[in-house]
Amino acid sequence: MYSICLLPGDGIGPEVVPSAQAVLNACGLKFKFINAEAGWACFEKTGKSVPAETLDKIIASDACLAGAFTSPKRKVEGFFSAIRYLRRELDLFANLRPAKSRPVKDSSPDIDMLMVRENTEGLYVAQERRYGDLAIADAVITRQASERITKVALEQASKRRKKLAIIHKANVLPVTSGFFLEVAQAEAAKHPEIQSYDLIVDAAAMMLVRSASQFDVMVTTNLFGDILSDLMAGLVGGLGIAPSANIGDKYAIFESVHGSAPDIAGKGIANPCATILSAVMMLEHLGEKETAQGIDNAVNKVLATGPSTPDLGGSATTQEFTHAIIKAL
Repeated sequence: MYSICLLPGDGIGPEVVPSAQAVLNACGLKFKFINAEAGWACFEKTGKSVPAETLDKIIASDACLAGAFTSPKRKVEGFFSAIRYLRRELDLFANLRPAKSRPVKDSSPDIDMLMVRENTEGLYVAQERRYGDLAIADAVITRQASERITKVALEQASKRRKKLAIIHKANVLPVTSGFFLEVAQAEAAKHPEIQSYDLIVDAAAMMLVRSASQFDVMVTTNLFGDILSDLMAGLVGGLGIAPSANIGDKYAIFESVHGSAPDIAGKGIANPCATILSAVMMLEHLGEKETAQGIDNAVNKVLATGPSTPDLGGSATTQEFTHAIIKAL
């Protein structure tokens, strides 16, 4: 039996996480689910986006499945993004974001790629300050973080088509992005069986749009990975079907890439596919690859034949879509 901590979070999170839970309950494995709170609503209620009790529950579980978290677009005293806090506290240094072709109308063909994004530093260390009309943000790049994220990317590439693109902006940022490139190239050189090469981030963006099928595994820093992975999702059908994993040496949190979508929250029409596919990644992480593949196949069957949620051009509710996947299992 696997112990799974559920973090529904904000917005549509409390709608899509139960859908993934229902699919997991139907897959033939045994789970013990533990509910916990985190996010903006939790902050408004308790004064903390991630209470200590939630952290303890995640630590005590085999894995964690999250929905979506809201962060305000303004600075709020005392608030820190729930998912960024969890990444930092649990040292979830690797963000894995796959993108592969799905049987939906907006998906490009022949795509199967993975973004490996450094998850703990870069510009996302939130070391910002403002002096009147001047605002400054620090970017932090360390050898340790750059080495270990490259090792994860190389490991992933070894399981796939053995190609690794190191994405950077060393031509403009030679001290920070250049250091990441230097460390990543040195690590990649230890693995001649992997075809590694470097790409400037803007060139990578263009190549993703023009010929995404050439990519296998990509590794890059926090900000570039965040942006490019959303572009990747757009190539295969959108954020509604984009899963992700936050992996560390000890703990792992799996979450949909999409936001909390407050405009449709509570309407029962949110697409649970990204959260269900995040649960697929969770099962793979737990070693249950056959079951994970079965759910992935069921998702593809429903995406191909319907019913579809409104974001995919249909009119199905979250519940109807979920029941169709369970039936396809």
